[in-house]
Amino acid sequence: MLHDRFNARSVFSLALLLTTAVSCIGQQPETAQPDASPKPALAAKYPENLNYIGGDTSMPPMSDSPVSASNPFHKAVWERGVALRVIAQAVYTQNTLHAPVAADEQVYVGQLPFQIGMVQPILSADLRQLHLKQAQLYIGGDFDWVSWRPAGPKTFQLWDLYFYKAFGEDRVQIKAGYVSMNLDFIGLFVGGSTAAGGQGVYAVLPYEAGMSYFPLTSPGATLRLKATRNTYLKFGVQRSMDPDGGPAEVRRNHTGFRFTPHGDKALLLQEAGYLRKATRDAHELWLRGGYLYNTTPYKNLVTGEKDSGNHCAFALVDYQVLRSSLEHPNQGLYVGGSYMTVPESLNGYARYGELRVYKEAPLRSRPADLVSVVASRTEYSTSLVKSLQMQGKTAWQGSSTLTASYSLRAAAGSYLNFSASYINGPAITPRVPSALNLTAGWTVFF
Repeated sequence: MLHDRFNARSVFSLALLLTTAVSCIGQQPETAQPDASPKPALAAKYPENLNYIGGDTSMPPMSDSPVSASNPFHKAVWERGVALRVIAQAVYTQNTLHAPVAADEQVYVGQLPFQIGMVQPILSADLRQLHLKQAQLYIGGDFDWVSWRPAGPKTFQLWDLYFYKAFGEDRVQIKAGYVSMNLDFIGLFVGGSTAAGGQGVYAVLPYEAGMSYFPLTSPGATLRLKATRNTYLKFGVQRSMDPDGGPAEVRRNHTGFRFTPHGDKALLLQEAGYLRKATRDAHELWLRGGYLYNTTPYKNLVTGEKDSGNHCAFALVDYQVLRSSLEHPNQGLYVGGSYMTVPESLNGYARYGELRVYKEAPLRSRPADLVSVVASRTEYSTSLVKSLQMQGKTAWQGSSTLTASYSLRAAAGSYLNFSASYINGPAITPRVPSALNLTAGWTVFF
C-alpha cells in the first residue's frame, strides 16, 4: 500500500522531451513578452478576494475562466460577495516499457492503463454581510474516481471548510476549520500553481507523517506571521490523518466530516521561510524549512508495537537564475532542490531528495505555460526492506526518477498537462522492472 500512495501522486506531472526544455531555456533574457493572461481591465471585473488565498500555492485568477464576466449568475452572486467555482480534471497514465500485467498483479500506477476523474465544486464568501474585512469563508467538496482503488480514493466528500482572516495588511493570517495542509505548507508545487500541476515527482513523506492533503482533509488551524518584508513564520495544528494511509482514512471517514476518528491524535506543523518575489530589480528567491511532529501511535516496523513520535523534517529552495521579461519579472528560468527525512522505523519511505529546473513562460507566445525537468531519489526504510526479504519477497532499496513535463494553457481556464517519467524502482515490493510512464491531463477552471 505504501508504494501505491507514492505513485498515485506522481500522476500530477506533465510531459515534455528534454530537448524541448533545453531549447526553451535559450530564450533571450530581459525582453518584454506579449501577455496572454487576462488583462487588468477584464480581471478587475472578477473578485480575486473570493479566490483561494492565504496558502503557499495559488489557483489561476478568477478571470481565467471560460465563463464570461458578464454572466448574469456570476454578476448576481459576486455583488453579494459570493463566488461558485468548479474545477474538473481528467488524467491518463500508462507505462510504455512493458505490456500491461494482469489486474491482480498490479503494484504501481501505470502498470495497467490508469485514469483519474475529478470534479471539485468550491463556494467562497468574503463575509461583507458580517462587516468583516480581509476575511473569507471557503467551502470545497470533491468527487474523485480512479480506475485502480489503491492509488487513491473513490469518494465524494468534503475537501475544505474553513474561516480565513488577515490583519494588518496580511502581516497576520489565520485559518480554522477543515484544511488540506498541502496547499498551505512546504510549497511542493513546481511553479506554485495548481493549474500547472508540474510537480515532476511527488514527495510522500509529509503525508506519511500525517499531514492532510487534497482530496483528504482534517480539522485544524494555521497561523502565518510576516516577520519582515520577506521573512515569515507559520504554525499549524491538525488532527492527524490515518497512520495506515489514504484508503484507510476514507474507509473510516468517507464524508470527510468526522472530527476525531479513534486513535488519530494531533499533528503539529512549523515552518520558517524567506520569500523574495521577483521584481524588475531582483530575482525571486524562496527558502523554507520546517518540522512536523505527530503524537499519533504508528506501527513500529522493527518491533511490531505502536510508537508515537513520528515526524518529518524538510528543507527546500527555489531561485530564479534568469529573468526573461522586465514587464513580467516572474517569468524566467528557476532551479530548486528539496530534502525530507522521516524515521525509518515508522515509515516505508525514509528519505527524499529532489533537484528541479523549470521555466515560467518557456516561449514568448506562451506566457502562461510551464516546462520542468525534475530528478528525485527516494530511499526506502531498511527495516521494511529487510522484513520483506526475510519473508522471501523481493524489494527495491529505493526509487530514482527523471521527469520532464509541460503545462499548456490551451484556452481561458483550460490547461493541458503532459509528462514523461522514467522510474527505476516503481514499487517497494516486488522488485518489478523500471517503468517509463507517460501522463496526459486536462484541467478546466470554471
